[in-house]
Amino acid sequence: MSQITYKDAGVDINAGNSFVENIKPLVKSTKTPGVLGGIGSFAGAFELPTGFKEPVMLAATDGVGTKLKLAIDSGIHNTVGIDLVAMCVNDLLCNFGTPSFFLDYYATAKLDVDVATSVIAGIAEGCIRSECALIGGETAEMPGMYSNDDYDLAGFAVGVCEKSEMDRVSLVRAGHKLIALPSSGLHSNGFSLARKVLFEKMGMEFEDDFNGKPLIQTLLEPTNIYVKTFKALKSEIVAMAHITGGGIVENLPRVLPKNLQARVQKDSIKVLPIFELMSKHIDRDEMFRAFNMGVGMILVVEESNVQKILSQTDAYLIGEIVQGKREVVMV
Repeated sequence: MSQITYKDAGVDINAGNSFVENIKPLVKSTKTPGVLGGIGSFAGAFELPTGFKEPVMLAATDGVGTKLKLAIDSGIHNTVGIDLVAMCVNDLLCNFGTPSFFLDYYATAKLDVDVATSVIAGIAEGCIRSECALIGGETAEMPGMYSNDDYDLAGFAVGVCEKSEMDRVSLVRAGHKLIALPSSGLHSNGFSLARKVLFEKMGMEFEDDFNGKPLIQTLLEPTNIYVKTFKALKSEIVAMAHITGGGIVENLPRVLPKNLQARVQKDSIKVLPIFELMSKHIDRDEMFRAFNMGVGMILVVEESNVQKILSQTDAYLIGEIVQGKREVVMV
């Protein structure tokens, strides 16, 4: 009677071991002074940073959504890892948290060592851009749960903030100005709608020319990471809103007190060409609920700090805080 191995069931332990060896130098490239130990232990370790009076640990988790489908179908796997890190660390910034370390979860039907290594290379690059360390992760080979070449990603970022700095909402006042930090594209939200419009409604292909390069390059442009901007401008920022799913109208109210309203000058927003292309088939209000429309992060700042911030970044003014119902009004 023949014996059945784990590989016969669809899980290749040797491939997993090969993958771990491949990613060791990638993980090492993200190492920061707080990292204790190396890859291979049962848990990652990170020493709490010094210099805080009342340190608070912040955590954020996210995925990449159906942007992964485009990466899988196009065979371009080295950028979605950057997206994964960006979506988590950008959230930490909104509570004035400085990212310390990151962990990832990679699940697939059958482990392709080259594809998985490419994905982790993107995660490592995202960590480098975020000035945080990749200290661990999990790779799950699950035949029967995923189909063909599909894989899924989840990420977990942990950072530290001063307890007294964590609550930003209470600091927002009428008269504060709204400054937009540009996005690099769709970032990691709205891809189910984008795919339906671009590929089903408009019949476009990955290699179709769009603004001088293949459309797929524009769609897979990785999410901007705002960690370095935050560190440089922290003392001038009152509050921050990461513009993700729900767009400006759903995310900006998260930093508003009940009696204050955000008035955004719609014509001031530098809408990216990819959104203009899709707007031919999507109602404008729906666009602003589904996409970032070219704005990746919004800063709430004192009027006296506006010019300093504008002179140091590619940011621009889009509105102000006024008395009123807690909502965003596009004018």
